[in-house]
Amino acid sequence: MDEEYDVIVLGTGLTECILSGIMSVNGKKVLHMDRNPYYGGESSSITPLEELYKRFELTDSPPESMGRGRDWNVDLIPKFLMANGQLVKMLLYTEVTRYLDFKVVEGSFVYKGGKIYKVPSTETEALASNLMGMFEKRRFRKFLVFVANFDENDPKTFEGVDPKVTTMKDVYKKFDLGQDVIDFTGHALALYRTDDYLDVPCLETINRIKLYSESLARYGKSPYLYPLYGLGELPQGFARLSAIYGGTYMLNKPVEEIVMEDGHVVGVKSEGEVKSQLENTLCEYIRLTFYIQDRVRKAGQVIRVICILSHPIKNTNDANSCQIIIPQNQVNRKSDIYVCMISYAHNVAAQGKYIAIVSTTVETSEPEAEIEPALELLEPIDQKFVSLSDLYEPTDDGTESQIFASSAYDATTHFETTCNDIKDIYKRMTGSDFDFENMKRKQNDVFGEDEQ
Repeated sequence: MDEEYDVIVLGTGLTECILSGIMSVNGKKVLHMDRNPYYGGESSSITPLEELYKRFELTDSPPESMGRGRDWNVDLIPKFLMANGQLVKMLLYTEVTRYLDFKVVEGSFVYKGGKIYKVPSTETEALASNLMGMFEKRRFRKFLVFVANFDENDPKTFEGVDPKVTTMKDVYKKFDLGQDVIDFTGHALALYRTDDYLDVPCLETINRIKLYSESLARYGKSPYLYPLYGLGELPQGFARLSAIYGGTYMLNKPVEEIVMEDGHVVGVKSEGEVKSQLENTLCEYIRLTFYIQDRVRKAGQVIRVICILSHPIKNTNDANSCQIIIPQNQVNRKSDIYVCMISYAHNVAAQGKYIAIVSTTVETSEPEAEIEPALELLEPIDQKFVSLSDLYEPTDDGTESQIFASSAYDATTHFETTCNDIKDIYKRMTGSDFDFENMKRKQNDVFGEDEQ
């Protein structure tokens, strides 16, 4: 390990593994370390089930009714992949898809007036949906046609809307959409967590709805994908990519100190010795917040509750997987509550068992009371695991110190915000805009990696 590296990465979360994979493909010499004995950090999947009980300090062992412990792979961070989103693009460009298998999530649902309704995924479903009255459906259909035809490079498609000036609130007014439709459009289609988007120009919202529609068009049931054996497979896939291109991985490696000279990083101290020197001043550094607590600030909290069930969620047509969004207006909150549910069908639970994970941004001093509306939808619950996570964000852009901190995973149920963070760190590290073309493999048949 007494070598020089271009990039040292601390922590094997998904953000870090994708960046180390990209840097390795681009010819950088990468050292990737983690204090844990497993990959994934906060984005890992815990197995066997006994390990999850230990992690949450439960004194009991899992009951026999839970089946074999090794049949479980429980995500700590609940998220799905948008079928046409940035993470799928990253997987395709790097060919990390060859290490993973995916299933389409069976449905997306939205909460209204104490009940859940399927988010319409086709025109036929929209016309049959109980979410809207007959006249509202016609207006909503006109709005969707406008969004589908919208092209930011073709003013003829704007229909009197200026995408860089007109607010989304005004667009909704133009199509005379009611509050319930606005709620599920903004939160279940555009996937905003709050209503702040209403007062800003509409371009991003229109593009978000287009992303939802295009993702939905890929597979039909819902716009979301989920990897078999859990989300922990994702960081491992990108770690494998980095290793193929010469990246060095070290798990179970504590880091005691970041060695600094003249205000920028030159190495890391591990197990009492400065083990690695970085090549001249090009010492690029990506780090999980644990390693650099003096370079991040707390930006809030997220509560997540992992619930083990012996039944599908009511009113979801017995779906083996689904997402439920509870828009903040429906429960008098400032941010949405999310439910992600997967099951034995995804090789993450014992036969006949389901895992539903509730998450939201904490707003009060009683976080568990905040998610009660979601927990009521899941009853009866066999076992709950409650976690409160601090949300951290970097205090500086890292260009001086060459220490680049990733942001914590937010409460959203997809990876689009994570991908935005990856692109932002990439630009700060390299000085150039992120380009998917830079992720393409530069060689085939490396270390037994035959073209498939």
